[in-house]
Amino acid sequence: MTDSFRLKIFFNSIKGKIFTLFLVAFLVACGLTALNVWTLATVRGRLNLSERYDDLRHFILEARRYEKNQLIYGGEENLREGLSYLDQADEVLVELSPDVVLVAGAGGLAALRDALVLYRQDFIGLGDGRDATGESIRATGKLLVDTAQELIRTKRAQIHKTIFEVSLLPFAYVGVFLVLMAVLIKVIAASLLKPLGLIRQITARVAKGDFSPVAAGGHHIEEVAGLLDALNRMALELTANQEDLLQARKIAALGTLTAGIAHELNNPLNNIMLSAETVLEVHGDELGEEGRDITRDILSQAERAGEIVRNLLDFSRTEKAKFSPLSPETVVQSSLALLRNQIMISGLTIDVNVPHGLDAVAGNLRLLQQVFLNLMQNAVHVSPPGGVITVAGADAGDFVRLSVRDLGPGISPENLSHIFEPFFTTKEVGKGTGLGLSVTYSIVKRHGGRIEVDSAPGQGACFSVFLPKAELSQEPGGQAI
Repeated sequence: MTDSFRLKIFFNSIKGKIFTLFLVAFLVACGLTALNVWTLATVRGRLNLSERYDDLRHFILEARRYEKNQLIYGGEENLREGLSYLDQADEVLVELSPDVVLVAGAGGLAALRDALVLYRQDFIGLGDGRDATGESIRATGKLLVDTAQELIRTKRAQIHKTIFEVSLLPFAYVGVFLVLMAVLIKVIAASLLKPLGLIRQITARVAKGDFSPVAAGGHHIEEVAGLLDALNRMALELTANQEDLLQARKIAALGTLTAGIAHELNNPLNNIMLSAETVLEVHGDELGEEGRDITRDILSQAERAGEIVRNLLDFSRTEKAKFSPLSPETVVQSSLALLRNQIMISGLTIDVNVPHGLDAVAGNLRLLQQVFLNLMQNAVHVSPPGGVITVAGADAGDFVRLSVRDLGPGISPENLSHIFEPFFTTKEVGKGTGLGLSVTYSIVKRHGGRIEVDSAPGQGACFSVFLPKAELSQEPGGQAI
């Protein structure tokens, strides 16, 4: 993943958008702060210059005061003091020259300098007696005062303008804040509120049983896209497990019904079998061969009905069995021992591949034997002569997988979803009760596991039983959880 792609993902996320927004806000705030600092520095500088313009006017006015004293009283002292103030005015003008050019232009600066030079000459001439009336120096002095006053007025106008501009900055802050708030609200609405509304609709739809995946909406936001992907995966899992949930509900409902029926049928069947056996033992010679065959048929069918009742009782039994750690190899081999003669008579070959080192599973040996006995019996019934039945084991994370595979005709797609339903069978009438796989399913569920089937017409079938490992399922003492 390139850096540019990572950045693109980051800026498409909610945190990226908020980070960008706050970064822009920070930069704008820094810009406005810098502008404010610069404006205040400008105001401070202009106030300092204004003070120097006041000094220039002050020195000119002091020189004019001594000008009046010189005209009235004369004397070297007044001349010296007046020239001293003019010297100070010259120094201030030299300092203010760059700003005077900005305020009054180069011509205004030259005129002010010429006026100061002329005023100095007139002041010296006043002391020498060359300007007895003082008309020239008064005119020049008035020009200097008016010029200095005009410079001060212009400078103060600039200061007021700058202060007015500074006073607008708070409004600029408010404007920027409002813009950023509007953008933030838009980001929240587009990145959070709208996707949250979509998620609320999705969860409401899931609650009603609609598990269809989400195709659009909010995928431009990284976090929302991740959440919607998780919801889609959840919907797919719910869809995949819905059949198991429905199957479990049907089995739970039928279990209550069949338990009562089985107990009611058990006593009459026992009486029928006892009566048939008594007839054979006591009156067998009187019945003849045909009568004995009929009686044996009654006994055989009663035994078959009794087997069905026992299956019904196994199917409906809900009490917790004692669980203990069991070796998968022991479970398979002990189940196989019960069926070995039937396999040999059928001319089939069984290939067992259950590794010795597989983790132990938590279970009840008798119940698990019934599971694999049912699966292997089904495999024997559907396998062609000379066929191979494969029993394999493997580690499957938190589970141990034990599978039974046959090379029979397979299961059609229309029957695949019904094979674990009670009383559903594809065998001929009289050859199957339809309870074997239902009982198997129920036992596996009671062990906290699951059973899966993989089959297609003409390709055989593979039943996989997933049993939880003992260390993940056992409580101290080996009791069922």
